[in-house]
Amino acid sequence: MALVLQLLPLLLSRAQGDPGASLDGRPGDSVNFSCVGVSHPIRWAWAPSFPACKGLSKGRRPILWASSSGTPTVSPVQPFAGRLRALDPSIRRLELLLSAGDSGTFFCRGRHEEESRTVLHVLGDGADCRAPGPTHGSVNPQLLIPLLGAGLVLGLGALGVVWWWHSLRVAGLLLARRRRETKLVALKDLYIRYRRSPPHPPRPLPRFALFPPYRSTRESQAPEASKGGGA
Repeated sequence: MALVLQLLPLLLSRAQGDPGASLDGRPGDSVNFSCVGVSHPIRWAWAPSFPACKGLSKGRRPILWASSSGTPTVSPVQPFAGRLRALDPSIRRLELLLSAGDSGTFFCRGRHEEESRTVLHVLGDGADCRAPGPTHGSVNPQLLIPLLGAGLVLGLGALGVVWWWHSLRVAGLLLARRRRETKLVALKDLYIRYRRSPPHPPRPLPRFALFPPYRSTRESQAPEASKGGGA
C-alpha cells in the first residue's frame, strides 16, 4: 500500500498535462490535459508534430475556447471534433480520445498571455505516416480474404457464362455449316446422276381418231363391182 501511495503522484503526473510535460498513448486511449500555472485559461491550441499526416500546415491552430455562457466552444473544423471535451467550464482540464496523427504540442493560453504546454506522442505516429495497426486506408486481412474469395467466385462464374455462350455460338455456326455442306453435296450428287443418265427417247405424240378410217376410191369401188358380177 505504501508503494502504491509513493507511485500515485508519478502516475498522476503521467496522466495529467503539466508545463513542459509529456504524454504517451495509443490510438483508442483517453488522455487528460491540465492547464497548470495559468490563472485564467481562455483557449487551447495544438501544433501537430506530423502535420502532413493530417493534411495540415505547420504551426498552431486553436481547438477550444472559454465561453462566457459556461459552455466551452470547440472548433468544428479541428481534427479532434467529437473526440475532445472540456472536463470543467473553466477549460482547465481536457479529455481527448486518441487517434493516429494526434501527436503534437498542446498549449493552454491564459488571460495574461501565460501558457502551459504538454507534448503528446501517439505510439505509431511518424513522419512516414504509417501506423503498425490497421488505419483508415488499410484493409483488415480477415475481411480481405472473403472479399477476394467472393471476387474469385464471381469472376469464375462470369468466365463460365462467357465460355458457355461462346460454345453455343460456335456449335450453332458449325451446325449451320454442316447443313449447308450437306445440301451442297446432295445437289452435287443429283447433278452428277443427271449428267450420267442416258437421254430418254422422245415420247410419241398421241393419235386422235377424229374421222372414220380413210379408204381410197378403188378400195370403195371394188366391193360394189364384186356385188354386180355376182348378180
